[in-house]
Amino acid sequence: VERSLGYVPVDVSAEKRGYDVESTDPRSGRLRFIEVKGRAAGASTVTVTKNEILTALNKPDDFILAIVEVDGDQTVPYYISKPFQREPDFGVTSVNYSLAELVKIGERVQ
Repeated sequence: VERSLGYVPVDVSAEKRGYDVESTDPRSGRLRFIEVKGRAAGASTVTVTKNEILTALNKPDDFILAIVEVDGDQTVPYYISKPFQREPDFGVTSVNYSLAELVKIGERVQ
């Protein structure tokens, strides 16, 4: 999806940065930080780690939560900007969010 939008993506998921893809706008050099969550069609929740939430809050204008609904060979990606409102409590390691609510505030991309 990022390539089709004109960006240059790099998979950094193994580095545990709080996002999976670092995507560069070749015109401006600006980076986008994308956390990808794949979910089977019909799933009701998505789990986001504390590190991912903190990264989103620290880079609010550059972070995108990408939800990809998978139904067989079909995938439907949604981009959600500024998906989180506040930090999780100190002892929290991850948070479950309603998939329907996230998709509702997201934008379907192709």
